[in-house]
Parts: sequence; C-alpha cells; structure tokens
Amino acid sequence: MSLIQPAYAGLTALDQRARDIFRRIVESYLETGEPVGSRTLSLSGVSLSPASIRNTMQDLTLAGLLRSPHASAGRIPTHAGLRLFVDGLLEIGDLGTEERREIDARLAGRGRHFDEALDAASALLSGLAGGAGVVVTPVQQAGVKHVEFVALGHDQALAVLVADDGTVENRLMPLTAGVTPATLTEASNFLNARLKGRPLAEARTEMAAELATARRELDAAAARLVEDGVAAWSGGADRERSLIVRGRANLLADAEAVEDLERVRSLFEDLEQKEQLIGLLDGVEGGQGVRIFIGAETRLFSLSGSAVIAAPYMTGRQRVLGAIGVIGPARLNYARVIPLVDYTARVLGRMLDGQET
Repeated sequence: MSLIQPAYAGLTALDQRARDIFRRIVESYLETGEPVGSRTLSLSGVSLSPASIRNTMQDLTLAGLLRSPHASAGRIPTHAGLRLFVDGLLEIGDLGTEERREIDARLAGRGRHFDEALDAASALLSGLAGGAGVVVTPVQQAGVKHVEFVALGHDQALAVLVADDGTVENRLMPLTAGVTPATLTEASNFLNARLKGRPLAEARTEMAAELATARRELDAAAARLVEDGVAAWSGGADRERSLIVRGRANLLADAEAVEDLERVRSLFEDLEQKEQLIGLLDGVEGGQGVRIFIGAETRLFSLSGSAVIAAPYMTGRQRVLGAIGVIGPARLNYARVIPLVDYTARVLGRMLDGQET
C-alpha cells in the first residue's frame, strides 16, 4: 500500500519523451535547486537533439508544469509540476536500519513522558529532514468520572466536572428562580448516568438530542441546569492544544538570494499562524498515510510557496490522536522525508499503546 494519498491522477497527458525530460528536470532541481537547461539534459544522457529537448521543455512550460525563474533558458518545476511528479513519478526510498534505530531510541525510551516524545519527534524530524519539524498534540480524550452542581448562594452554583485523568473543571453558573438543592441533585444524577466513562466531547453531540427527552423527564429547572452545564464544560476543549515547531534555523540554510530570504520570512510568518496550521494538520487526521501539500494547495502557504509532508499518529485501534510532519521549501527531498514522517508517526502511535518498537 502506498504511503502517499494522491491528490489527483497523473501522467496520461505526457508521452514517454516528455515524461522522461520532465522527470530529469525535477530530479535535478530537487537535488541542486538550480534551473535545468537543454544542455544539462543532453549531457545527462537524453538521446535527443538540443532543439528537440527545448521544444519539449517549452511544451511542458505551456502545460503549466515548468517555469523559467528568470531570463535564462533553464526551467524549474511549478508547484503543479511538483505535485504531478510526487503523485506519479517519485520513487520513495526506505529507511535504513540505523535510521530506524535512531528514531526508536530517541522517541521510545523507557520512562519518557509522551509530551517529551512529541518534542523530541519534532526536533528529530527537523534534523533528519532539513526542514522545520511540526507536531500537533492530541485532543484530550479523558472520560468523565463525576459531575456535580454545588449551590453557592440563592442565585449562583458551581458546576464541577472531574475527568478520569484527574483533571477538574469548575464553572460558575447563575441560578434561575425555583432551583432547590433537590433540583441540583436531580441534574447531577441525570448527567452522571449518561456521561460517566465517556469523553464529554463525544457525549455532548448525543446529549443535544437527549435533552429534548430530558425536558419531559426532569423538572424544568433541572433540565435548564443540565443544558447550561453541558454547554459550560469544555471537556478538555479549552485545554489549549500545543503546536510544537522545531528547526526554524534549517529553513535559512539554503536561503542565499533575496527572493529566497523573502520566502523564508513569509514562511516564518506562516508558522506563527497557530490556529491555521493546526487546522491544516487536523485535515491530515482524516485519512491514513502521508499527506503532501505544496505551495498554493493550501492558503496558508500560498505566499511562501512551502511544502508540508505530514501523517497522523494513532493508537493500535486506529484512533487518530494528532499529526506530525515537516515543513520546508517546495524543494524538499520527498523520497527521503516521506518514509521518515511515516515511520516516526507509527513509532509515536505504538508508544501510546505501550508497545516497544
């Protein structure tokens, strides 16, 4: 099974000659970062005249797969061209034994807290892949242990939620007229019967439908209290999800020209857009396998022209917890980074299940 989730189908519009020249141009660009001209292709073994090569390059340019970065005759792939290459021509390598051992040793050490492992994973990917490593921490999924409404006066109550992981949420709530100690007990019992052992985020969706029935079962004041209590508790949603970014300095390594420095500056600004970046990585969680976003395929990176290679990490029961990946210039080493991200995500998932790698 492929590690990649393709964005769209691929190369049927290109004949064999165009496909070969296109592949050589992209591979050379990914290796050197330099535009590729017809002379370079002739020297690389293409059995065509320079004129034929130039004609094919022009056709690929008109098709939107190549572009000329300046007045020279050399070409580099567009973002659409990189997408076509990644989906249809890229040969993904495999991790060596030593790389696997390094990842295992640095992430799955005994006694390491999971938050520490996430930080180490971000730094590890940054070092191995040469971009910025990013990790989104998991959504809190602890089940509800106990709920209770406690009167603080005639017009105010404290709504208390205790989770299985020991965390406690307290919310002050106004009380309407007619709320008695018996009303508070009735509302508490009703919620405990339905929430205990379940993550509130999961139960809240079903509770919305149950509240219609609850209004027939409960005193009107108790039903209002139940509704207000469920709305007040976050169930972990207000426990801010963290975005761990490591290795920003790597993004400056190849930035020599003014336009490169401008791109990196724009990328740094993108990395500060925490909510949007978390939203992008949350989209990775919808499927299995590595996802790749290049340039304008995401609004977040449309200006910096950067690429994201990310994968979800999940438990053995296939419950997705978060996402991990690498962000860098579109000229990432996709063949190397894809298996790095994939393997690192699987190691994190096994850690959550308490398994050794």
